[in-house]
Amino acid sequence: MLYSWLHLIALIVFLGAVVGFWLMLLPSAVILDNHEDKVRFLARGLKFYNPLQVGALGIILFSGAFQLTELKAAYRETFVQQLAFNLGIKLLFAFLLVLVSVYQALGVGHRFVKRVEGGDQVKPDELASIVRRLRSANWLILIFAAITMWLGLRLRQ
Repeated sequence: MLYSWLHLIALIVFLGAVVGFWLMLLPSAVILDNHEDKVRFLARGLKFYNPLQVGALGIILFSGAFQLTELKAAYRETFVQQLAFNLGIKLLFAFLLVLVSVYQALGVGHRFVKRVEGGDQVKPDELASIVRRLRSANWLILIFAAITMWLGLRLRQ
């Protein structure tokens, strides 16, 4: 029971962070007039967003794995017959979700933050490329999260 609540709360935090990033941080960073302000604002926002997103996703994964262990114990021999295919598809999309989320947070976001904090100059075309990669990864995260949640809800039926 505790794992279900933890899973749900972490899912709300994760989706809230991803949607907030898409609806608030990226548009706010693009609106600013001064290029240096854009860079600093985006770096400051990513410094908060990256650990929140990855941490919430980690809690989702572990609480889901703990629930899966309990589910296997409850189903015993019929687990493979009744849930294996649907669960396998869900885990495939969960894996893709983790890959894209970690790419966005660590592969693009963290590297950008460290670069800015290190004093490197970010040219406008480089910033546009970073924002484009963050935005496209965010769309994939939302799509994979929606598919994974839908498949997870189907497992309950």
